[in-house]
Amino acid sequence: MFGSTRRKLSQVVAQSTRRTRLSSASLSRGIQTVTLIPGDGIGPEISTAVMKIFEAAKAPISWEERNVTAIKGPGGRWMIPPDAKESMDRSKIGLKGPLKTPIAAGHPSMNLLLRKTFDLYANVRPCISIEGYKTPYTDVNLVTIRENTEGEYSGIEHVIVEGVVQSIKLITEDASRRIAEYAFEYARNNQRTSVTAVHKANIMRMSDGLFLRKCREVAEGYKDIKFTEMYLDTVCLNMVQDPTQFDVLVMPNLYGDILSDLCAGLIGGLGVTPSGNIGANGVAIFESVHGTAPDIAGLDLANPTALLLSAVMMLRHMGHHDYGNKIQAACFDTIRDKKVLTGDLGGNSKCSEFTAEICHRVQDLD
Repeated sequence: MFGSTRRKLSQVVAQSTRRTRLSSASLSRGIQTVTLIPGDGIGPEISTAVMKIFEAAKAPISWEERNVTAIKGPGGRWMIPPDAKESMDRSKIGLKGPLKTPIAAGHPSMNLLLRKTFDLYANVRPCISIEGYKTPYTDVNLVTIRENTEGEYSGIEHVIVEGVVQSIKLITEDASRRIAEYAFEYARNNQRTSVTAVHKANIMRMSDGLFLRKCREVAEGYKDIKFTEMYLDTVCLNMVQDPTQFDVLVMPNLYGDILSDLCAGLIGGLGVTPSGNIGANGVAIFESVHGTAPDIAGLDLANPTALLLSAVMMLRHMGHHDYGNKIQAACFDTIRDKKVLTGDLGGNSKCSEFTAEICHRVQDLD
């Protein structure tokens, strides 16, 4: 039932572990400040949609908008603009639209730079079937937890000789233990019953072997959570055959990048999949993980659902569960009724029309 779907999604996106304690500078008469990074392409449009829906819901959030582009700091190191970092340091909470990364432009991925800047070590992506949005699977209910700071994405590459490039996969004991602990805490706090460690320790015996050993060690302290371990290729095979056998999955960086997108495909794609990045020192950034879609930017055709559901995750992380529940209900009711949907959801409505419909439903729930 649709109500059951709502309750399940509410549990997994609650992010009840490691709540953020906002600084007093972020609080004013009960209103909390969030750093908004609209992003590129369709990012500004879907960010505007989210702000309008938050306004309709009277959510106690004020937005501090910042643009993020890579700049070179002292010593030639790439960094995000100081005003963006200062805003995040104050608010501790961010909401981010899609960011483009020019290929071979000389600077790093902006998403990777944000993760490293704020030590956003855990990417949490719930994938749950949404009633009213038809896909080949109707009962998906799982969460991928990806180590976000190292692995193949450590950015350590060099030319050995002409025509030969080496990329180093970095796996550390501390990062592996930290992500394993987060996954088990997440499972326990969100009424999940099992954690699966995804790896290829049969091939990469030292690197993935270290990751797997840390998962096994952490599992010993969570006897109430069933622990399994599975090769990445086996997980992919079993996932498309029967995703209901999985609950929480934890994995290194590259595997998480691939598998989380595969799981998103099971429920309809990145356009309906929320995502959150949990960091050290109470910092968290929630984001839409789809692309910038430059071909439809500015045409009022974008679907804001992924960023909106990520913002719902953000609200719950901040303790605003009632506002999150109300916005989520209005969004899901709109999708279920199928009357006002954007093109990728099977309709022919504009982004502004889809947004207005959700706003109306939010206000009707007051």
